[in-house]
Amino acid sequence: MKSFVKTCAMVLLLINATGALFGGANLIIHPDGGSMKLSMEWLRYTPFDNYLIPGIILVIANGVFSVAAFVAAYFKVGRYPLYFFAQGAILTGWIVIQILLIRTIIGLHFVMGGIGILLMICGWLLRSKEAGKQANVIKL
Repeated sequence: MKSFVKTCAMVLLLINATGALFGGANLIIHPDGGSMKLSMEWLRYTPFDNYLIPGIILVIANGVFSVAAFVAAYFKVGRYPLYFFAQGAILTGWIVIQILLIRTIIGLHFVMGGIGILLMICGWLLRSKEAGKQANVIKL
């Protein structure tokens, strides 16, 4: 069960990282959103004049951190379940803030919000199993 949950989380991280790195890079290179057919009208209620800053934040918060969490899990670095949970929280927060700022909901929000929630669940499940193992070791 643990390896299934870990594998699922790692696949979700790759999906998030790929979309965030590709999308964020496009927004950095084309801050008018034209390469992704994004309307500048969506920025009307935001503090941004173009998509440059959102692109940079997207690359770092959802792209780079997803890759780091994936690598940590692959190499079984310490508390990688916490990275799963943290990336899920970051992604879910990103989606909620985005919806509030652009005042629009599209299908991709549901997909990515769902991925964020699943990452938090995977991190929580794996962390609970790790905590249970440590408690068993202490009892011995």
